[in-house]
Amino acid sequence: GYNPAIGAFTQSYGDSTLDASNLVLPLVGFIPADDPRMRSTVDRIMEKLTDEHGFVYRYISDDGLAGSEGTFGLCTFWLVDNLALQGRIAEARSLFERLLTYAGRLGLFSEEIDTRNNVALGNYPQAFTHIALINSAANLRKAEIRNNSEHHTDPVIAAIHLQKL
Repeated sequence: GYNPAIGAFTQSYGDSTLDASNLVLPLVGFIPADDPRMRSTVDRIMEKLTDEHGFVYRYISDDGLAGSEGTFGLCTFWLVDNLALQGRIAEARSLFERLLTYAGRLGLFSEEIDTRNNVALGNYPQAFTHIALINSAANLRKAEIRNNSEHHTDPVIAAIHLQKL
C-alpha cells in the first residue's frame, strides 16, 4: 500500500519497506505514472534503493536469506519506464544507456548485476530482463516522440551500437 509517512508505495500494507516491484504499478495500469504518489515512489526508490550507477536493488531489508543481492536489471528497466512515462526523458535515456553497458559480451543480461565487481549474478541469460529492455526501449522512444525530444537516436539502435563498442 501507499505509506504517506515515507511518500511511497511499500512492500505491504502498513509497512515502511520500499520495494522496487512497485515500479510495475503504472506499467500494468494500476496507477498513472504521473500520479503524485507514483512520482514520490519513484523518487524514494531512486534515493534509497539505487547504487552509484542508478541501478535498482529490489529491496533492502532482512528477508531471512543468506548473502546479499545485486541490483536487478528488471527493476532498473522498470525505473527507466517510469522516468520516461513521467516525462523525465533525459534521466530515463541516461539510465537506459548506462544499463546497456552491463550486457555480457554476447549482448545478454543476467538477472542481477554487481556493479562494484562488474559481475553478472543470478540466472543468465534472464528472459525477464530482456523483455524489460525491449519494453523500455519502446517506452523511451514513445516518450521522446511525444515530447519532441531533441534526442533522435532510436534506443534499440543505440543498444546495437553500444554492443559494438
